[in-house]
Amino acid sequence: MNGSTVGALVLFLASAAGVAGTQPRLAALAHSAKESEDVYVLPPPAPLHVATLGWDAAAVDLLWASLMVDYGTHWSEHREFKDVPRYLDAILELEPSFWLVYQYADTILAYRPLQGTEEDARRARAYLERGTRERPNDSRVWFHYGQFLAFMGPSFLHDPQEADAWRVDGASALGHAVDLGGGAEVAPSAATILTRKGAREQAIAYLRRAYVFTEGVADVHETIGRRLVALETSAWNDVADAARAVIDARWKREMPFVAREQYILLGPRVAPFGCQGIESADDPSCARDWSAVLSQAQVTRPESSVGSP
Repeated sequence: MNGSTVGALVLFLASAAGVAGTQPRLAALAHSAKESEDVYVLPPPAPLHVATLGWDAAAVDLLWASLMVDYGTHWSEHREFKDVPRYLDAILELEPSFWLVYQYADTILAYRPLQGTEEDARRARAYLERGTRERPNDSRVWFHYGQFLAFMGPSFLHDPQEADAWRVDGASALGHAVDLGGGAEVAPSAATILTRKGAREQAIAYLRRAYVFTEGVADVHETIGRRLVALETSAWNDVADAARAVIDARWKREMPFVAREQYILLGPRVAPFGCQGIESADDPSCARDWSAVLSQAQVTRPESSVGSP
């Protein structure tokens, strides 16, 4: 083995030893750098107008593109991404009505890398609510806001009562989206939320509007119509049960010795001497027909808007 070969072998062994000695430390440095938080270099939202030199629209496009790239990069690298609100605030400072923020803010925040929190869900709601103020006549904004509150947002909350309140608010927002001409396809689901929370009349009114707005969409129109008929039938049944309870209570109190059918034909019993004169007209005990009795008991007939959908 000549000198050059020995020299090459010694150089190779020294290089291998150098790599072996420095690789763990470099790997640890790379890992710590990968796990560290990002450095957000943009100025606060307020000075951005000065920094962009009037090119607000171009800056908004650049910020949105950067946000999308960073969002995907953090997912691929399995890193936390906590700068989303900074990007969104900067974009909305330059263009408050920027539609894409209100379309994707809930996804970017609540489903950010690696896991969204309850605070992220609340921030998402705040951004979407701002969207309803900045774009009050945009059915898409109201629809997206309602969807998040009714279906996605409550899953991040720890308080069941607050989650239920979000669902009701979401259903109401979806109803407003229908008023603006959009979102009718989720009307049955939103009506179910309202009905479960005791707001059946609100659900019926919501479905009536959705039924009108979907006349040109056969499948959705028929589905909404069937749901509307079911709710109105349920309302009628409840009114009938309430009327029956009022009549039965008076029957058992006034004439339990006659058959119920006969009592109904005879009508409510009134005191012959106590129910004389005009002053007795407003006395509930002096009502002389069942319609007046039920009206005074606040048992009213529900309206119907769909004959046969």
